[in-house]
Amino acid sequence: FIEHELELLARKNSTASGEKKQTAQQKANEEIKKGILECMEPNRYYTITEMQKEFPCCKEMSNQRVSSLVRQMKDEGLVIRTEDKKKALFHKA
Repeated sequence: FIEHELELLARKNSTASGEKKQTAQQKANEEIKKGILECMEPNRYYTITEMQKEFPCCKEMSNQRVSSLVRQMKDEGLVIRTEDKKKALFHKA
């Protein structure tokens, strides 16, 4: 019994420390993030709503989903967030 439990712990630890496989949704989100970066012009600031209207990859998405993806991009250092009169603006890093 103890050997079996140790084996289960070893498996759990090996998956926790190693790279986890991305789900289909995570892979799709990565592609959307690439699309957002490609659509962004240098030295131009965008609101989430502008991204939704102007970028083909964001047209069918909700404001919350675009915001979530852009926040992830900000955390990865791909996008810089600034505020102007309480409005969040984003541009390429």
